[in-house]
Amino acid sequence: MSRTEEQGGVPATGSLAHRVPDLGGLELLLAVARLGSLGGAARELGITQPAASSRIRSMERQLGVALVDRSPRGSRLTDAGALVTDWARRIVEAAEAFDVGAQALRDRRDSRLRVAASMTIAEYLLPGWLLALRAQRPDTAVSLHAGNSTVVAERLLSDEADVGFVEGLTVPTGLDSVVIAHDRLIVVTAPAHPWARRRRSLAAEELASTPLILREKGSGTRQVLDAALGGLARPLIELSSTTAVKAAAVSGAGPAVLSELAVGEELAMRRLVRVPVDGVALARDLRAVWPTGHRPTGPARDLLSLTRG
Repeated sequence: MSRTEEQGGVPATGSLAHRVPDLGGLELLLAVARLGSLGGAARELGITQPAASSRIRSMERQLGVALVDRSPRGSRLTDAGALVTDWARRIVEAAEAFDVGAQALRDRRDSRLRVAASMTIAEYLLPGWLLALRAQRPDTAVSLHAGNSTVVAERLLSDEADVGFVEGLTVPTGLDSVVIAHDRLIVVTAPAHPWARRRRSLAAEELASTPLILREKGSGTRQVLDAALGGLARPLIELSSTTAVKAAAVSGAGPAVLSELAVGEELAMRRLVRVPVDGVALARDLRAVWPTGHRPTGPARDLLSLTRG
């Protein structure tokens, strides 16, 4: 049996965490050295005296040496305890510096939030979420990059965004996700378009074969529509934002397929007319996304909680 084992300690093998007392124990030892009282040290650290005594005994067993002599007149360090206390002071000071540095990193993280979102979410949902976030975190500067779902994935994977939001059927490779809302695509036209006056629902085949005002390839809306219809005719017009598609439809350029979120006002004011479609499901999930294994923290985590509130 080794000398360390005879003294009730542990042999100098295994991980450092098993051989070095934790910070709580070292802080307690420093308090005993400063106050000359185990009870006083316990009160300062907000623990009971029996808990403090147990922690000191545990350190003594771990190190294999006596650290504190206890008497009715108080507690004093042994010679070994005084030496260990000098080492402990350096460790605690290093831990305090570590804590200050970690807090600085958190402060820098919390000072900004970079969001990437596909167009429908960026235009119709994110403004309300960001307003609520500002009430919680007034000192956080937020930047928003709006683009299609492919662009959102690229920005997240290149560390140009902290959290993203997409509308497509699938989660891009390299990203984790959570569903935050549900949406439905609907066919709309200007009131003067022949489809606005038809009495029967539009067949899915006719929709698929008709040139439409469409978002660009890579957009979640385009992906969902293409998958639901099994292919699309050549676009009548191809535009890069929901707002542009809606404006073109309102002008009478042709029919479009848009999110219900985007056309509520236009439908209510009869600037657009909804065209029923048979035989096709155009529901979709809206998702928050982030790089695999890096779940959002700080402001990004708070924004995520607001989307599901």
